[in-house]
Amino acid sequence: MYILGIDIGGTRLKLARVDHDGTILDRRIKETPTTLKEFSATLTSLVNQLIEGTDGPVAVGVGCKGVIDTHSSTVLRQPGTFSFLEGLNFPRLLNSLFKRPVPVHADNDARVALAGEVIWGAAKGKRNVVMLTLGTGVGGALLVDGKIVRGEKGGAGLLGHLTVAPNGRFCDCGNRGCLETVFSARAIEAEALNAVYRGTESLLTERFKDNLGQLTCHAVFQAAAGGDKVALLIRDEATSTLAAAIAGLLHVFDPELVILGGQIVEAGDSLLEPIRSEVAWRTKRFLGRIVPIVPSEVQDSSGVVGAAALTLIEG
Repeated sequence: MYILGIDIGGTRLKLARVDHDGTILDRRIKETPTTLKEFSATLTSLVNQLIEGTDGPVAVGVGCKGVIDTHSSTVLRQPGTFSFLEGLNFPRLLNSLFKRPVPVHADNDARVALAGEVIWGAAKGKRNVVMLTLGTGVGGALLVDGKIVRGEKGGAGLLGHLTVAPNGRFCDCGNRGCLETVFSARAIEAEALNAVYRGTESLLTERFKDNLGQLTCHAVFQAAAGGDKVALLIRDEATSTLAAAIAGLLHVFDPELVILGGQIVEAGDSLLEPIRSEVAWRTKRFLGRIVPIVPSEVQDSSGVVGAAALTLIEG
């Protein structure tokens, strides 16, 4: 008996058979197709490969960017390249592939990540948790009184679109000054590229002036850890804004802890310690305590384990 976990990422489509203890038994990964016809064909092929020789899954969990109607597991809004997914009903598509109908649950990828933490990770046994996923963009999810918050139409928890600079940079959501325009891999890389392009005196300029395509967020954090002044300024401005946003969330939700997930968290203490320090001074007096800020414990960058956990929460 196993759960089928599916993660639809911006670049890769990932599927896995997942045991009830969160262990990945088998997996498949393909580049995410860019048309509905190709997507349906690729997903069908990968599912058939994974279920071959088995009785099929007991449930299917799907993580997907955008706004998902969790009652019907249908994609409502999917901006950008993958807008072709809008209107896709996952139970209808997937149950056509199995010998018998099985429960299919789909949700926003950040809430799926929180589901993984609730079942197998840092949020296990907790009732009030804020989670942010820090990567190319910023995702968010909320656990309030033991329930994952989804809102009226599935749009709750989009924490990357908190306005932190009313007249700031334009965001792909149509707003200006969203959190992810200041703190995200794309935002940090854009600031670094600007510094290098202008010829600013920096280790970043020395290393990447002739190869801008190799300048990543990880490289900026590495340079900051090495004491580079430009990288430090970029990192500190971004982390200070993130910390201020987290402090605001603490005053709204009063959680037991904050979980940070996503690729940027791999920077470790060079990211976490400045955030913890700033959040503490911004909130301790009013809250009367220091809220722990911890990295995610479900070390599954593919997202399929969280997708499987979703079925256990919803089931």
